[in-house]
Amino acid sequence: MTAERTAAPPVVRTAKDRDAIAFGVMAALLAIAPFVVYPVFLMKALCFALFACAFNLLIGYVGLLSFGHAMFLGGAAYCTAHAAKAWGLPPEIAILFGTAVAAALGLAVGALAIRRQGIYFAMITLGLAQMFYFVCLRAEFTGGENGIQAVPRGRLLGFIDLDGTMTMYFAVLAIFLGGFALIHRTIHSPFGEVLKAIREHEPRAISLGYDVDKYKLLAFVLSAALAGLAGATKAIVFQLASLTDVHWTMSGDVVLITLLGGLGRVYGPVVGAFVIVALENYLAPFGSWITVIQGGIFIVCVLTFRQGIVGEIEEWRERARARSARAS
Repeated sequence: MTAERTAAPPVVRTAKDRDAIAFGVMAALLAIAPFVVYPVFLMKALCFALFACAFNLLIGYVGLLSFGHAMFLGGAAYCTAHAAKAWGLPPEIAILFGTAVAAALGLAVGALAIRRQGIYFAMITLGLAQMFYFVCLRAEFTGGENGIQAVPRGRLLGFIDLDGTMTMYFAVLAIFLGGFALIHRTIHSPFGEVLKAIREHEPRAISLGYDVDKYKLLAFVLSAALAGLAGATKAIVFQLASLTDVHWTMSGDVVLITLLGGLGRVYGPVVGAFVIVALENYLAPFGSWITVIQGGIFIVCVLTFRQGIVGEIEEWRERARARSARAS
């Protein structure tokens, strides 16, 4: 008599397992990437990816649209550049200083802005960011239109020379992965669940006893600090802090990156940042027409991919999984 062969039960992966696998794949690809792709391009993309992830934390999971996030990116860049060049601080201390300044700015701006919602919140952040832009334009330590140039990279932790391109890249990669992991943990924590509840139905969150303003302010400060971390890192990488970092167009660019990659998707801003930076790199020969071309591509993508690139990929996977389940 032959024993019946029983089929092995299908492997069911939890959401936590899928997230761990996705993070591991992303980290592995980014670790290999500088041996294939120009590292400076990758460093720029990673800085913008962290910036967009910080912005996505606010708009995608709290529902607050900020048009002033360039203030935190550029403010941290200026403070980091000044601390490294004028004060001679090591890069890790200069970056932490710039991030702390961005968090303080976020606390001040957030305390004013979260009192309003919708377009009023967006306009308050935009107005304050424009005020900050003119402060940077006129302040003596910022260098005015010239910015702060020739910022020394220095030695990380006193012995890692950041003048080497590959060394600088892996330092930027470590900062990005750390910031991304913090955002991911925040989103999937009880704090993140409250933020989502506020986004979905704020009056109901209030009725459940949550101090909504406190949660929104904490999220705003965290988003500002992480945007500042991106700006501080960018200043060290490119050895420059300029008015471009605090201009309102930078706030518009981060909106574009987030929508293109996928609003409310944790990996959406990363994909969007790499797409936008690649477009800027390969469309550079078109000069001023690059803005028109980018606008056209953005319109096509928004009309074609309503949920962003990552959102459409996730929806396609869900449909494929559903078809497979029905077939079995």
